[in-house]
Amino acid sequence: MTQHAPALTGDTPDGPPDGSPGGPPDGTVKPARRPRRSRPAKLGTTVVEQLVDDIVRGALRPGSALPPEGELCEEFGVSRTVIRESVKIVQEKGLVRIEHGRGTQVMDARQWNLLDDVVLTSVIAHDENATFLDELVSVRTALETDMAAAAARLHTAQDDERIGAELGTMRASLASPADFGAADVRFHDMIMAASGNRLGRAIVNSIHDKARTSMRYHGEYNDSVMRQTLEEHQAIRDAIAAGDAEGAAVAMRRHILDSWNRRRPTPAPRPGAG
Repeated sequence: MTQHAPALTGDTPDGPPDGSPGGPPDGTVKPARRPRRSRPAKLGTTVVEQLVDDIVRGALRPGSALPPEGELCEEFGVSRTVIRESVKIVQEKGLVRIEHGRGTQVMDARQWNLLDDVVLTSVIAHDENATFLDELVSVRTALETDMAAAAARLHTAQDDERIGAELGTMRASLASPADFGAADVRFHDMIMAASGNRLGRAIVNSIHDKARTSMRYHGEYNDSVMRQTLEEHQAIRDAIAAGDAEGAAVAMRRHILDSWNRRRPTPAPRPGAG
């Protein structure tokens, strides 16, 4: 790896010199030493992912400083170059700010780039009460509702064939939840493609791809769920084929929201709640 100019200075692992990444501001209490982690195969990538995860889950709080550079080297079993490069990447994601003379400060969640793959994956993984997933569903609903209406106005015969083919695959896959789920995803994607809204399609696919890795988001397919989904998809497809933009929008909105309400996880009880 080509070493860039260090974000902050210092060459020895013993104690953070002024300005080293993660050095606490003057007058603050030095954070407790963190346990050493097993040496990762992909050094920089793993360090970035673990630092992001520590911040998202609250192990490193907003306004606090990252541990000193030397401690991070020891914790992850990597060189200062890897730590410096990793911290710069975490800064680009909006989770920290490198301040010369003050160390590296953890940023408030409002500054995070939630569309970044690493950040989004971690936020979804630690979304205990599904509040972030609620926001994700709200965004998806707004975009897909608009795209369903556009598809009803702009669809071609080829679009109709593709949408209908995925619906047929779903109907033929009731005995295979995995195949049903894959066709479900393609059904929605064919509608977005028919809308001509490339940006909307890219945003939905980006956030939805990450959300689907969480069991708490996609839930489980059983016979009742699959048949209900088929019925709702049929209504969407019929409205699009008929050129009914308003009907397609209503059917898509109802489907996404009702589907989420059916599978939304029950919020975890608060400590001490009776």
